[in-house]
Amino acid sequence: MVRQFHTDVLVIGGGTAGFGAALGAARQGAKVRLIEGTSKIGGVMAFCPGMPWGGGYPTGRSIGGVFGELTDMLACMEPPMAEVRPSTLENFGYEVIYDHEAAVFAMFQMLEDAGVEVHLNTFAGAPVVEGGRIVRVECTDRTGPMVIEAGMVIDCSGDGDTSARAGVPYVVGDGRGNMMGVTLSFSMVGADWERVFAKGDPYFEEEAAFGIAQGLLHPDLAKLYLMKGFHRDTVFCNSVHIRGVDGTDPQAVARATQEGRRRCHQLARFLAGHVPGFERARMNELGPTVGVRETRKLEAVHRILASDLRAGAKPADGIVACDNPIDDVMRGDADMTHDAIVAQGDYYTIPFRAMVPEGIANLLFAGRLVCADPAAFASVRGMPQCMAMGQAAGTAAAMALADGVSVQALDPARVVASLAAQGMRGIGGDALRRHAPALEAA
Repeated sequence: MVRQFHTDVLVIGGGTAGFGAALGAARQGAKVRLIEGTSKIGGVMAFCPGMPWGGGYPTGRSIGGVFGELTDMLACMEPPMAEVRPSTLENFGYEVIYDHEAAVFAMFQMLEDAGVEVHLNTFAGAPVVEGGRIVRVECTDRTGPMVIEAGMVIDCSGDGDTSARAGVPYVVGDGRGNMMGVTLSFSMVGADWERVFAKGDPYFEEEAAFGIAQGLLHPDLAKLYLMKGFHRDTVFCNSVHIRGVDGTDPQAVARATQEGRRRCHQLARFLAGHVPGFERARMNELGPTVGVRETRKLEAVHRILASDLRAGAKPADGIVACDNPIDDVMRGDADMTHDAIVAQGDYYTIPFRAMVPEGIANLLFAGRLVCADPAAFASVRGMPQCMAMGQAAGTAAAMALADGVSVQALDPARVVASLAAQGMRGIGGDALRRHAPALEAA
């Protein structure tokens, strides 16, 4: 017998975007179910434990909203479980470094407090579309099939399977099928920070060149992305990037994960044997699978263009501020880039319209499904921005449901006003002015 559930808002995907979407809708009074295919929420956070939240401080001020609330919650724990630090990487500004398990616990608690029903190890299958609306989604978990009927659906799955099956057009990667490289990360514990970071080179290029020349490192490890972790003498290693992986193909992801393990163990041995400060360090928190940056980008009523972002565009329906560089990672044969997209001290805002499809009346999407050209996507995809996009989608879904209107007919100004009232900064007429030392509370 197929189990049946009904909910006001169904959120598909429990990454940072899905987390924000579920909270945004539930706090507006909607009954929310969140389905996640893995055993924990967080998305990239779960796949790459310790990945910093970069991009949450355009011009040095927090974007606020759910991101700010979560950061404050962690920072106020005893002892504190998060802090804001300047990124060692070029053009990234400030980022939040945090204890991974404390962050996951806090996120689950926030969802529980908001009354969200969370379904883990649950996969979305075929959507049933009638009259231009998704009326239900066929799902499955370890106990068998189930059907979830929903008034509104928010796709935060990253790959957009449900939206694509519902008929929403999309492009893959850069439009020619080239997707950003996937990454497997790990930490080294017991490293000596003073010696590891004594040279001040954030990319350890001299050491990487030696390792490649000696056949000790893969050629794509020309830059070693090594960052101080949250806990003393822990180094987060975000270095192993694998090209040419189709993130929509589970078998390709599985093969990439094993290749990533080989390269991560190789790198850990190299660090311990050849980089001062790592002599007594050991590998810890190797990710369970590669983190996928880019697959499908769904088509919306508006497409974000890099030219608009470079101009510092702040449209009336902007729902989150951002000044991230163009953080492009090994698409095809290309290298990695961290090129600034706006002038220092400026920012742009991501428009709500880029999350609204043209044809499905009760569907929104958020996170890395956002409609954007390749260069713009490489800037907007940061975890804080995904969390805020989700919060906007959840707020909008609850509004549209309460008003009995399609998401296309919803007034974006009301969404922006509600987000501003929820503490989102840099939108709705609020200007983010540069702060120094830029370490204010979130």
